[in-house]
This record gives sequence, structure tokens and C-alpha cells, in this order.
Amino acid sequence: MDEQDRWRQMASAPRDGSRILVTIRASEQGPAEVDLAYWSHGDQFGAEGWRASDSSPGHIIEYAEPELKCWMPMPSATMPSPWEGDEDEELDGSGI
Repeated sequence: MDEQDRWRQMASAPRDGSRILVTIRASEQGPAEVDLAYWSHGDQFGAEGWRASDSSPGHIIEYAEPELKCWMPMPSATMPSPWEGDEDEELDGSGI
């Protein structure tokens, strides 16, 4: 297993605002699941703590420390090479 692709203890999670994957513990609300989260230093929309990455002002999803079991860095992504096919070739659909 690649060093990048392993779960780590929450105590070592970065608190610099970078997005990470977190395991949310199973509870009476449902089974364990993975979410994309980040540490927020707090602002006019909410207190300091872990937030879901898709939170928006007025609808903030916050996680208490005990709710999160572990974390993992985001997988690295590389840009694909540009398409080098014939310009007349159809890529997606009939072009009509």
C-alpha cells in the first residue's frame, strides 16, 4: 500500500485548511462513511473545527472530534495528455 493511501490517526490531521478524506464513525444515524473535510479556524458562519468540504454559508456541516475516526490525504491526480485525434473525428455523439 502506498504511503499516501493509508488511514492515519486524527491527531495527525493537517489543520491548515487543506482538504482531506475522513472516516466518520458509525452511529445511530447510520454506518461509517467517508467524507471530504477540512479544518476551519472559524469565521462568521461557524466555530473552529472540522467541516465538510461541501459546506456553504448558512448550511455548514460540522464534525465533532469524536465523530471522526481517521484521515487520509487526498489522492494525487495528474492531468491527462490532450486529445491528439483527427479534428473530424467525433468525440461524443453524432454532432448533429
